[in-house]
Amino acid sequence: MTWIGFAAVFGLFFLTHSLPLRPAIKAQIIGVTGAHTFRIGYSVLSLATLSLLIWAAGQAPYVQLWPQTIWQRHVVQAGMLAVCLIFAFSIARPNPFSFGGANNSAFNPHRPGLVRITRHPILLALALWAGLHLLPNGDLAHVILFGVLGGFAIAGRNLINRRKRREIGPAKWHALDATVAQAPVLKSQMSLTQVILRLGVGVTLFAGLLWVHPVLLGVSAL
Repeated sequence: MTWIGFAAVFGLFFLTHSLPLRPAIKAQIIGVTGAHTFRIGYSVLSLATLSLLIWAAGQAPYVQLWPQTIWQRHVVQAGMLAVCLIFAFSIARPNPFSFGGANNSAFNPHRPGLVRITRHPILLALALWAGLHLLPNGDLAHVILFGVLGGFAIAGRNLINRRKRREIGPAKWHALDATVAQAPVLKSQMSLTQVILRLGVGVTLFAGLLWVHPVLLGVSAL
């Protein structure tokens, strides 16, 4: 694959991620498919285009910037377990500050869980995923890939904050944010059973990624 082809796949990735989330377009799609089907379809589309982008980076011309060492892989392995746990404890949980939330009306700002530490835990997981994978992938295509995706996740916080302030209302958003900031760290609405279940989901996700890594990418994560 040439650099032009890699850039084209990158453009497709951002196109499929940005257009469906524009309020007017999103409303039209949800009007036809329904909110539940839209969430599933968008998730599948996101994973498919992300997989295509990662594959394209592996096919782009190889230009080494730094070599890979064993310690880099160990850091990624430990860090990815944390990423999987953050994702498992954040996805489909009430969070009026960010995307990926569910049943946001049930959010308790006095028991916000991970939202006490970061208003955007899923974006944090994505940024960590990208930053960790920069370490052992010191060729130009992968540095561009993970650097851009990590930067996109970090910059996305401000974009979502602005959108949520408009949706909720500036005064209500700031009051909610101040209440969360004063809540006890990691005090959550989840029961012990829910915590154990999501812990299991995170560990299972981590194990699944270890298994699928050589299948999809041709490189063992171990």
